[in-house]
Amino acid sequence: MIRALLALGLSALTLSACSGGIIPNGGPATPSGRVASARPAQDRPAKPIPSIPDATLAPAVQTGDGTTAATLGVVRGPQIGTLQVDPRKATLAMDSFKTSCPGLVRRNDTSGLTEGSDWIPACDAVKTWTGDAISFFAAYMDAVQVGDGKAFATGYYEPEIAGCRTAQASCNVPIYKRPTDLIDVDLGLFSEDLKGRSIRGKVTGTKLVQYDDRAVIENGALAGRGLEIAYAVDPIEFFFLQIQGSGRLRLPDGGVMRIGYESQNGRGYTGIGRVMKERGLITDGSMQGIVTYLRANPDEGRKIMQENKSYVFFRELTGAGPLGAMGYPVVGEASVAVDVKYIPLGAPLWLSMDRAEPNGIWIAQDTGGAIKGANRVDTFWGAGDRARAIAGGMAARGAALLFLPKAAVARLGI
Repeated sequence: MIRALLALGLSALTLSACSGGIIPNGGPATPSGRVASARPAQDRPAKPIPSIPDATLAPAVQTGDGTTAATLGVVRGPQIGTLQVDPRKATLAMDSFKTSCPGLVRRNDTSGLTEGSDWIPACDAVKTWTGDAISFFAAYMDAVQVGDGKAFATGYYEPEIAGCRTAQASCNVPIYKRPTDLIDVDLGLFSEDLKGRSIRGKVTGTKLVQYDDRAVIENGALAGRGLEIAYAVDPIEFFFLQIQGSGRLRLPDGGVMRIGYESQNGRGYTGIGRVMKERGLITDGSMQGIVTYLRANPDEGRKIMQENKSYVFFRELTGAGPLGAMGYPVVGEASVAVDVKYIPLGAPLWLSMDRAEPNGIWIAQDTGGAIKGANRVDTFWGAGDRARAIAGGMAARGAALLFLPKAAVARLGI
């Protein structure tokens, strides 16, 4: 999952790292909990609709510990056909929903709201649907609000940086594929209480230990193992590409190599923008300020970047992409990264925010290590200057509605 980097806002460094459990997956990407940067020219203010008051939560859906959508509580939303949507974006969303259907009907929904079979009528219908997109969603789904419905949206995109396939004097920052000694452990195999949770590490002797952190890897722990798939020119640009989780390498011959998230070292994500603000190293909250400091203070800057112990491993992408957590291509202005405990992967959702750009229907196709909580989303904007400008300054607040199959809503009793 994750997006030319030097124009990313400070918010993108503190919030989005897309593509749960205990493992802090990188991704698609995408950073999260942002400090807002200067607003880009594309920023268009909007007035979001209010969310439905908590007091109206349906009694048929019992609230509990709030760790999933089902235990947090849901309430019936307005009729889907009455919602304001951009027809073009709604069509993009319907197409992405169709792409997600094979995985959607098979997935175990950890939100507690749906079963795979609930989605079959909509997935069968979308294959031959010839009408408009909003009518499709209205025919097969109902809108619900999860919890208080108050949403926060950031953005990610697919960046392009200078790189090369073989090491050169001016292009020698290694881009690694997943090491063979990196192990994923499903904790649910050992305890029912840990079902759905996992950790990542390596075996040393007879013990499972944490995998090498960013500093150890950058100091050569993986060198000489044949793991390099390419190289980057600039370590700072590559650091931010890792935050996004995927990107493009601009090669010396003018070609482009696309790389996507393959895995991550299991270490927690730390937003260096927040660290630098807390230490008084930057004050303007802009990406330019962050990069200026890192370049003016290379030794200290390297140490600061290494405080983000998370390290992402990549693979070359040769088809459509970048790929989201479902294994399908994420689509600009249609795909979002979500917390799967509150929003099922593959499900549509509708945003009404205080910025116009993210408003409308999206499809949950990705996850992110920093994308946590109900109604927290990271919107994907594609590649190019426009995508970079919108994603880099995205920090929108408003309301969210989740679209669920009518059978699931009936079973919930709302």
